Order: sequence, then C-alpha cells, then structure tokens
Amino acid sequence: MRTKVSVVILNWNGLALLKKFLPGVIKYTSQTGYEVVVADNGSTDHSLQYIKSTFPTVKTIDLGLNHGFAEGYNRALAQLDAEYFVLLNSDVDVTEQWLEPMVNLMDNNPDVAACGPKILHQQRPEFFEYAGAAGGFIDRYGYPFCRGRIFDFVEKDNGQYDNQIDCLWVSGCCLMVRATDYKLHGGLDGQFFAHMEEIDLCWRFNNNNKRVVFTPDSVVYHVGGASLDASHPKKTYLNFRNSLLCIYKNLTPNIFWISYVVRIPLDMLAAVKMAMHNGPEHAKAILQAHRDFNDLRHKTIRSTIKHNTIKKRLVTTKLMVLEYYLLKHKRYSEIFRK
Repeated sequence: MRTKVSVVILNWNGLALLKKFLPGVIKYTSQTGYEVVVADNGSTDHSLQYIKSTFPTVKTIDLGLNHGFAEGYNRALAQLDAEYFVLLNSDVDVTEQWLEPMVNLMDNNPDVAACGPKILHQQRPEFFEYAGAAGGFIDRYGYPFCRGRIFDFVEKDNGQYDNQIDCLWVSGCCLMVRATDYKLHGGLDGQFFAHMEEIDLCWRFNNNNKRVVFTPDSVVYHVGGASLDASHPKKTYLNFRNSLLCIYKNLTPNIFWISYVVRIPLDMLAAVKMAMHNGPEHAKAILQAHRDFNDLRHKTIRSTIKHNTIKKRLVTTKLMVLEYYLLKHKRYSEIFRK
C-alpha cells in the first residue's frame, strides 16, 4: 500500500534537536499509512546511529554530504513514494492534531499544491514565529513578510489571523506538499542552498494556477535559527542573493527589471547600515550576493507564469521597506486594511 504521508526531517548535525523533538513527531504521526523519515545531510555528530538505535521505526536516508536544505530535500524525496510530503525542520515541536487538518485540506482540494500550519514561537508560545507565522507574501521588490511578522517585528497571536487563506508561500519549517506537484514543478531549486527556496517553490505553484493555503487549524511551535544564526554573514548573503533570484525567476521580465532598479540602492543602504551595526562582513555579504546573483541569473530558468500573482495581491506592489521604516506600519493589518 502506498504511503499516505511521509514526514521528512532533513538533519545536519542536529542530534540535540532530534533528541528533544523527534519523540513528539513520532508520537503524533502514528496513523496508518504515515511514516517519519530522517534524511541526513552528512552529519558528523552520530545522528544517524542514534536514530537507528533509539527509534527503529523511523526510516533513515544517508545523503553522505551536506547538499544544503534545497538539494538535500530533493535527493531525499526522490527516494520516497507518498501522496504527500511534509518538510519538517528538526527544531519544530508538533502538537497532537498537527497533521490531520492539512491532510484533510489537501484531500478535499486537489488544486492545492501546498499548505502550512500556524507557526508559533517554541519558547514564547504567545507570539508568532518569524519563519512563517500565519501565511506568507512578498512584495515585487523581493521582501517577504507574513501575517503576524513584518521584517523583525513579530506580533502576539490573539487569534487575529485565525482564518484559512490562500497565500503566496508557507514556511519550509513545516510545509506539506502534494508529491505529484512537487515533482511536476521541479521541486526546490538546489542553487538556493538554503533560505527562501520554499518561497520560490510556492511562487512557482501559484504561477501555474495551483493554490498555496495557510490553515490555522494546524499548529506547530518552531525554535528558529537552529541551522544558521541571524548574526552569521552567510545568512545575510543567502537572504539577499536568494530574494533576488526569487523575483528574477517569478516576475515577468519587465516588472523584474523595474523592481531590480529599486532594489539596488535599497540594498546598498542596507549594506552601509549593516557595516555600522553588524560589522563589515555583513556589508561584504550583500555586495557578494549581488555579484553572485548576476552570475547565476544567466543560467537560471524563469518560471512559467500562467497566473497573475500581483493582481491577486499575493505579490504586493507596496514597497514594504517604505511601509515599515518610514510609515512605521509594523503589523500586517496596518498595511493591508480591509
């Protein structure tokens, strides 16, 4: 019998996190036809040995090397046969009914390619968590945001976003995808390595008339920053480079070039600010991100666009930097009033 749901945790030297959170994943993923899989990206902390000896029911995949988040998942999922894949970070604390609302949503809506839960902070559970909150969007300049999180401002969860909505993206920390759509649309883009690869994938789904949906009926708690801390220049580099790749791939060429002209001075200002507050390595990371983006775009395939995400307001024409820093709009509800 074909597996209904494969919950796949991509691990890289995350033994401490697996010890803490894997038991809960196993406990609350016990339905018939469901499986838990740990795919290891070349860990050196004996993660695989621990799982095999402690949790023999968990399937393991040894990828041998660190292929990054995107390509690591591509290689792992290629070895599995399931109707739905759940990409789950090792630092996610799941709840008892975390899976069923997403499975039911996918079962009842064949046009939905991906869905995701409400994501709260594992250590401050009254707050949304940065990575995905209550459904994600992006502006045409490449700045992603969520209901519940704009840039670094994270809201308390007071039920203000407890409605199911179509969105541009849901977080890769807990992302359910229909296996046929994942494969049909090429999976995650390996050149992203890590950060924003799920935004690109979900954007491609939307561009091809597939829906991406946030459901508040499923709730998980995310630690965040477990693989790469925000203070690391590599994270700055990946965020800036990959946001440029996202808009290059998924906007029409004319809209992209207009947006890119706006992005260049904004990113140079960001480099100056980071040099002053975070150190020169972060400023260098932004400059390197632009250089590498311009190298990569010549060999990057643009998305086929059948669906206007800007007209659907999944991609906003508002400049989020202006809204946040100059107009002081910190909450999604302040920027997008009904």
